Amino acid sequence: MLSSFISLLALVSIAAAQSSEFGQCGGIGWSGPTVSVYNVCEELNPYFFQCLPSTTTGSGGIAKAAGKKYFGSATDNPEFTDAPYVAMLSNNAFFGQITPGNSMKWVRIPLMQRSLTGHFYVSGGDAVVALAQGNSQLLRGHNCVWYNQLPSWVTSDVWTNATLTAVVQNHCGRVLQHNGSSFVDVALIAARAADPTQNFTWINDYNIESTGAKSAAMLQLVSDLKSRGVPIDGVGFESHFIVGEVPSTIQQTMEQFVALGVEVAPNKKTDYTTVISACNAVPGCVGVSCTFPGMGAACPWDDNLISKPAYDGIIAGFA
Repeated sequence: MLSSFISLLALVSIAAAQSSEFGQCGGIGWSGPTVSVYNVCEELNPYFFQCLPSTTTGSGGIAKAAGKKYFGSATDNPEFTDAPYVAMLSNNAFFGQITPGNSMKWVRIPLMQRSLTGHFYVSGGDAVVALAQGNSQLLRGHNCVWYNQLPSWVTSDVWTNATLTAVVQNHCGRVLQHNGSSFVDVALIAARAADPTQNFTWINDYNIESTGAKSAAMLQLVSDLKSRGVPIDGVGFESHFIVGEVPSTIQQTMEQFVALGVEVAPNKKTDYTTVISACNAVPGCVGVSCTFPGMGAACPWDDNLISKPAYDGIIAGFA
C-alpha cells in the first residue's frame, strides 16, 4: 500500500479499555477494544475499523479552527484502487483539500501537435475533481504550465513567441474551462479568463522558502506582475524539506509575499511544527498540503494508515 501522504512502518496502538487515536477498534477477527477514544470507529475495510478524530479534532478541523482554509494532501490516480487510503483521504476530519500530483500536468492531458483543436484527455484529472466534489473538499489545480513534464512536441519543436503563446493560451484556457517570463503572463491571464470568479491564478515553485536568490527572483516576479495588472492570487511553496533543515526564515519569506498582496500555501514532530507554525503566524497563509515522502519516511501516516509523531507536529503547529 503506497500513497502520497503515507510512508512506511508502525504497529496499531491499543489501549486497555479504549482504542487510541488511529488504533484499531473493530473488524473481522478483532478481539481488542471496540470503543474509540473519540467515539468515532470507522470501517476502513471489513477487517480493520479505525479510531478516527471527529471533524473538529482532526488536522482538517484544527486547521480551520486556526483560521486557515484547509489542511490538505496531494494524491494521484493509481492510489484510487486502495480503498482504505481513499476512505481516509475522503475524511474531512483530516483533509479539506486535495491536489492532483500529476494528472493535470501538461504531459498527461493532450495528444495534439501545433493544431489547436486536438483532443484533450482529461479523465485522470476529472477523477480527482470528482473525488473532491463528492467529499465537499477544496481542489487545487496543479498545474497549468511549468518547465518540466511537458509533451515532447512542446520541448522539441521550434517556436516563435506568437506561436508558443497561442499554444499556451489554448492549453491553459481549455484545461480551466473544462474544469522572458511572458509565458507566465499568458498562463495567468488565460486562467483568469477561463473563470474570473475563481481563485485560479497561483504560481507554484520549489526552493523559495528561504531568503536567497530564487525567492528574491520570485518576489520580483510577483511584484512585476502586480504592477502590470497581471492577475496573481497566490504563491505556492512546494517545499522539498530535509529533516532538521527547514529554513529558519520561512515565516519571514511568507510575510514578504503576503505584503505584496498575494496568499501563500506551503505544500509539506519538529519540522512539521516549524512549517505549520510559520503558516499559522501569517494571516495570508491559507493552508498547508502534504505531498510525498521523498527520501525516507517523512509523511504523517505510515503504510497502515496509523499516525506517526509527524502528525502530532502538525496538530501542535496549528495550536
